[in-house]
Amino acid sequence: MLMDSIKPVVILGAGTMGNGIAHVFARAGYGVILRDLDQRYLDRALDTISKNLDREVQKGKLTESDKSAVLSRLEPVTDMAAIAAADFAVEAVPEKLEIKRAVLTEADKILRPEVILASNTSSISVTTLAALTSRPDRFVGMHFMNPVPVMALVEVIRALQTSDGVFNLTMELTKKLGKTGVAVNDAPGFVSNRVLMPLINEAAYCVMEGVATPEAVDSVMKLGMNHPMGPLELADFIGLDVCVDILHVLQEGLGDPKYRACPLLKKYVAAGWLGRKSSRGFYSYS
Repeated sequence: MLMDSIKPVVILGAGTMGNGIAHVFARAGYGVILRDLDQRYLDRALDTISKNLDREVQKGKLTESDKSAVLSRLEPVTDMAAIAAADFAVEAVPEKLEIKRAVLTEADKILRPEVILASNTSSISVTTLAALTSRPDRFVGMHFMNPVPVMALVEVIRALQTSDGVFNLTMELTKKLGKTGVAVNDAPGFVSNRVLMPLINEAAYCVMEGVATPEAVDSVMKLGMNHPMGPLELADFIGLDVCVDILHVLQEGLGDPKYRACPLLKKYVAAGWLGRKSSRGFYSYS
């Protein structure tokens, strides 16, 4: 497949990552089929994209007519059959292997054989996901960072089976989206989460063991290490449930107990304190 032959793309999943990925593809001029199970998820996604575009207009990055053009390129659908028109697909459903398996195997049957299927997984083996499909050589990881419209990085992950042509085209496509693709080989957590999650986990242990308050831990990392956001503030932003899921993948995949999730993180998740999305995590959000 040639770069110029990619016209509509499909984003599977309209949650936080899916709507952000849809935003950047539409902003880059691509028609986007945004698919989710329920119309209310699609409505919420379109509302989020519209608000994020408003911010870009206010900052002078886009005009009002640009915003209208971007929104006009988005086609929200609940019918999985509608994805058959896509020339490139990105899966962005929750970070649970069973959910990804169900979505990827169904999409694989509908998409044309030559279409590249990418996963936005943040920790699960891309090699494992590729093997679930009939196109393992045309499967690749595209790990976007949150918030997708703002963050420059995409980890482009080569599964064991990914062909050179598919990998190179995905890197080129990433650049066309205005992002910087960084080549990463397939390993649990890739680079981003293999380095970040132990930092967040250790910060949680500091709070649990009474070393310091969340505010103090974050202040040390912001003022002492020049991090723009403290690790616990960032954990709340990512979602504490997502952090725990990724830590489980790291522990299972690498077999090292140093990746076991902090009991305090697991307790917060059990309480429904997931961070910003639930209005409470290490901090309270009104």
